[in-house]
Amino acid sequence: MTTNTLVLTGIRSNERLGAVLMAAFLGLGLVFMAGFAPAMALHNAAHDFRHAQNFPCH
Repeated sequence: MTTNTLVLTGIRSNERLGAVLMAAFLGLGLVFMAGFAPAMALHNAAHDFRHAQNFPCH
């Protein structure tokens, strides 16, 4: 029984590590894309998002 417990724990640990790495990769990607994007592109993206959510902005 100890062997099965260790194997299952190892798999969960690997899945957790993969999830953390994926979240970090996506988060850093968003930070760098927003950091290097022109200001007008960010404004237009935010404006389009507001319209897509039916949020009044004008």
